[in-house]
Amino acid sequence: MTRISRGYIARRRRTKMRSFASGRARSNLTRTMTQQQIKALDSAHRDRDRQKRNFRSLWITRINAVIRKLWVSYSYSRFIHDLYKRGVLLNRKILSQVAIFNKNSLYIVSNKNMIFNEIIKEGVGLVHQ
Repeated sequence: MTRISRGYIARRRRTKMRSFASGRARSNLTRTMTQQQIKALDSAHRDRDRQKRNFRSLWITRINAVIRKLWVSYSYSRFIHDLYKRGVLLNRKILSQVAIFNKNSLYIVSNKNMIFNEIIKEGVGLVHQ
């Protein structure tokens, strides 16, 4: 019996899998390509969470460096706690951008909120009298 040529569907599937694999054996052998695809997808899933973690720590480091250099606050945790108490709705990403591009405005943000809260407290005191 003569050999028949297979259809294009299996070849198309293997070609799609080949995009995940690189190297000689990994890109030629179907079983190895499958394993490589599983490994690549697993690494991508794991590293998405790791990337979020790394960026958050980078933002915290940047904010902490500027805070200590400009004497805005003596620690990062105290600075964040004060902003939280004052109701400032700036996340760490935005605060780090402010710290990089305009260091003085970080100082202004912390002081203005202090002044704003004192005005609110005085205003509330006047209403209750």
